[in-house]
Amino acid sequence: VQLVESGGGSAQAGGSLRLSCAASGYIYSSYCMAWFRQAPGKEVEWVAGITSLPSLFRAASYADSVKGRFTISRDSAKNTVYLQMNTLKPEDTALYYCAAKRGASSLRGNDFPYWGPGTQVTVS
Repeated sequence: VQLVESGGGSAQAGGSLRLSCAASGYIYSSYCMAWFRQAPGKEVEWVAGITSLPSLFRAASYADSVKGRFTISRDSAKNTVYLQMNTLKPEDTALYYCAAKRGASSLRGNDFPYWGPGTQVTVS
């Protein structure tokens, strides 16, 4: 199982970035996907998650701090999950990680056995 994030970078407050996470090495559609982030000196924080259900029933959830600004989505044909980040704030500055797990969704990082190396997002 391999996850590789991309799309990070620098943005002005109020701007947008889109993160991508390319997955390989497993049955992508059967896994729940999530984005976490870790700011300097802080613990890892769950940002958003999306279930493994067929698209008609796919459910997304968000941390209160990003609700209404971030959107998680997945493209099964490309084995990729995205995080569209709008109206960015300086407090969104962090290293963003993509993670995967089988079974039910979770907000706990310890429940996710598979992680990407992370992509840095800096908002000024």
